[in-house]
Amino acid sequence: MSAQIDTGPPGLDLGRLRDHLGRHGLAEGGLAAEVIHGGRSNLTYLVRDGGRRFVVRRPPLGHVLATAHDMGREYRVMTALRDTGVPVPRTYHLCEDPEVIGAPFYVMEYVEGGQPPATPAIEAELTDILARLHALDPAAVGLADFGRPEGFLERQVKRWKRQLDASRSREIPGIDDLYDRLAGAVPLTQRHAIVHGDFKLGNTLIAGGRVRAVLDWEMSTLGDPLTDLALFLLYGDFAALDTGGRPEAGTALVSAAPTLAERYAAGAGLDVTRLGWYLALACFKLAVIAEGIHFRYTQGLTVGEGFGEIGGYVAPLVDHGLRALASLEG
Repeated sequence: MSAQIDTGPPGLDLGRLRDHLGRHGLAEGGLAAEVIHGGRSNLTYLVRDGGRRFVVRRPPLGHVLATAHDMGREYRVMTALRDTGVPVPRTYHLCEDPEVIGAPFYVMEYVEGGQPPATPAIEAELTDILARLHALDPAAVGLADFGRPEGFLERQVKRWKRQLDASRSREIPGIDDLYDRLAGAVPLTQRHAIVHGDFKLGNTLIAGGRVRAVLDWEMSTLGDPLTDLALFLLYGDFAALDTGGRPEAGTALVSAAPTLAERYAAGAGLDVTRLGWYLALACFKLAVIAEGIHFRYTQGLTVGEGFGEIGGYVAPLVDHGLRALASLEG
């Protein structure tokens, strides 16, 4: 008699998954699964097979752009980073056949942990991890062709300007000035490195006061590493954008930022004297994302709580970015 199985949560046919994983020696008997909540993009499931636990990750339900939810990309970079000192879950299997569960997916280790409030020790450890990531030679870990690093910064500035133009629904004082000043002073990239793309406390798992894993590598590529550092520091100043809370819920890292930047510079071997430009780019990026969410909220196209406050971040982010650029000029 075959084992009893659950039908599974939306987007995960446990019968088909069990058969597929069984053929690859990764599962025996019946499976049970639940959605791991907290992610805002790809779907993540905790799957149990008797006494074992592992994680299955797949794109969101419905039609999505393949380039925005590339399972192979996440799987490849985490596999490459195994044993490099950058903490990532161990990867077990990639299935690019959408016929199995309705979309490509991959299987990885389940890592215990959560996202408690940041402490100075955790902030320092995250900074060291980021420096370690950026010190890696992409070719040495098989990622020499992982992106197009030449012209990376120019493409970033133009990309977020296009996104802004697609989301304009109100006057945003200073945002066009911020774009113009960014576009007119693009710095030279010191090193082409593996960049995470959204490195922040909310994309890590913490347990026992230590960082156990860095997650959500879907935007990773080869590019300018200081974009990661700037975004990480900026999330410290606007922590609620990371946690989903209200503006006043953030716990700023602004007093710690210079020390963290110096710590990073020593670990990565990079000059951070032009960090203000990168901070301004991070502000522009988050402002455009927040404005896009605000625009969809006003059109009644968002579901869930907290979206009504997101539009209130745009003006402070623009002001923050302009002040970061002014610090370089002063």
